[in-house]
Amino acid sequence: MSNLHGALGPQQRADALAQLAAREFDVVVLGAGVVGAGAALDAATRGLSVALVEARDYASGTSSRSSKLVHGGLRYLEQLEFGLVREALRERSLILNTLAPHLARPVPFLYPLQHRGWERLYVGAGVALYDVLGGRHGVPTHKHLSRGAARRLFPALRKDSLVGAIRYYDGQLDDARHTMMLARTARHYGAVCAPSTRVTGFRREGDRVTGVVVTDLEGGAESQVRAKQTINATGVWTDELQQLVGGRGQLSVRASKGIHLVVPRDRINATVGLISRTEKSVLFVIPWVDHWIIGTTDSDWNLDLAHPAASRSDIDYLLDQANRLLTTPLTHQDIQGVYAGLRPLLQGESDTTSKLSREHAVVTPVAGLTMIAGGKYTTYRVMAKDAVDAALHSVGPAAPSSVSHRIPLVGAEGYPALWNARQRLADESGIHVARVEHLLHRYGSLVHELLRLVVEDPELGKPLAGAPDYLRVELRYGASHEGALHLDDLLARRTRISIETFDRGLSAAPEVARIVAPVLGWTEADIAREVEHYAARVEAERESQQQPDDHTADAARLGAPDVRTGSLLRHG
Repeated sequence: MSNLHGALGPQQRADALAQLAAREFDVVVLGAGVVGAGAALDAATRGLSVALVEARDYASGTSSRSSKLVHGGLRYLEQLEFGLVREALRERSLILNTLAPHLARPVPFLYPLQHRGWERLYVGAGVALYDVLGGRHGVPTHKHLSRGAARRLFPALRKDSLVGAIRYYDGQLDDARHTMMLARTARHYGAVCAPSTRVTGFRREGDRVTGVVVTDLEGGAESQVRAKQTINATGVWTDELQQLVGGRGQLSVRASKGIHLVVPRDRINATVGLISRTEKSVLFVIPWVDHWIIGTTDSDWNLDLAHPAASRSDIDYLLDQANRLLTTPLTHQDIQGVYAGLRPLLQGESDTTSKLSREHAVVTPVAGLTMIAGGKYTTYRVMAKDAVDAALHSVGPAAPSSVSHRIPLVGAEGYPALWNARQRLADESGIHVARVEHLLHRYGSLVHELLRLVVEDPELGKPLAGAPDYLRVELRYGASHEGALHLDDLLARRTRISIETFDRGLSAAPEVARIVAPVLGWTEADIAREVEHYAARVEAERESQQQPDDHTADAARLGAPDVRTGSLLRHG
């Protein structure tokens, strides 16, 4: 398959597995979340040979379960973390304007004021500083609003919940798509990318790490991957990977669970998002295409890392916090989707995860191995750069410096011109302009690759019956060009069908399986097995969301086996 735009397909993965076993790399990166994919891109664009291995799917952990915001962290100003906020706002501007303009866009928020006088001065000063730190090329500046003006933007706000408000802007993107596009861009610049490839051990020569031992979870084969430098970017799995190297780690990562609810757009009458304080964390009500995302929680989690579960008490807490502000209360029946993610926080002295540092740390516990943890999604590029810098430290001054701040992701080039030409694209393709806009927001200038597939098979230009917000071609492309290997990858990360439909994607699953079967080589038995796995996942998640606490929710969620473990069992 052509590497013109870093396509990730079944043949590319087969080639990658062969290369993992056959050659030595300058760098092998463990974990294809946003930091790992970013590190692979950073290293590849320095001219280094790079392998990226991931036990499950691109962004299958924390990097698909965020609040979908690229932001400086307004609340960190209160903790006087000005450097962190300035750095994050600089990265926000880069993502919005240079790196991923096709995937990211500004989104307006209201900050309701509940006290007269002092609060407007206090919050206004903070938001003004936020604007200043964001620079001139960020997003529109903030504006002070009266209660009436605020309620015109957000009519669903209860009159007694505010005396006025401040409107400000942050950035938004689909985290899973962005992370996958980072991996595609790394592939475009020569990286070898292998999802469904689990690290089971480290290679050693004396005290030095010289690569990793991996198992292909689709076929069962084991490979020795030789590398001059190994970067562990596995987030909440950092401590687990440290054990494989003998426990000689200098990082301690604490997992903090944050859950989010997804409700239809018509359940809340508003044209802007909302941010408000709660006793335990911050409440976000975020516009998300035809939906709202409501989050988040911030609680310690020491149970299963792969499938963190949202309990009934988590969901009730968020509904209660949101309903304190809304004229029409939300109920459990309004919820279309629920997702839970784990923040990899650097372990600190604080007893509460909400006070642990969002800054990152890079360490080299043994020669040849660099580990990075902490940080926040928005600063992934800086984290990736720091990790590669540390890994190359032993190379000396000859190592090229990072250029990742100047490397747009695939799909970004030419995007503004295509956006301006969206009506012409619609006329030429016969696809409604609203659908073309949807495709441009998700694929940018790669849209031509999807439109060519539709020309070859016009059936792919039709909406999915089970999830009509998406065209059939998007699912085919997810398998042929975006590295998806299982239904879960397609319904939870290449699209958001699993959280954007009331049935959690169950009716779409058989349809999607048949669309991708020719690409992935699935038989009728494979299709049935994939649909069964997906249905079991949905049932387990729903069951977990009825449980009263973390332990019972975790036990319920683990009732469904991981599809990749299942695939290894059936092939092995």
